[in-house]
Amino acid sequence: MMLCETCYEQVMEEKLTDARNFVADHESLFDTICMGCTDINRPLIDDMLGSSE
Repeated sequence: MMLCETCYEQVMEEKLTDARNFVADHESLFDTICMGCTDINRPLIDDMLGSSE
């Protein structure tokens, strides 16, 4: 997942990832990242959420 510098720092500060950079609570991650990061990662997010599009 690609994140802007601000979102990356916020994710690290809130410790949303483990030592291997896996996210246990994807909803918290999606609530944390900005709309720009959401748009850049839309195909990955849709796949993670099980979208059929």
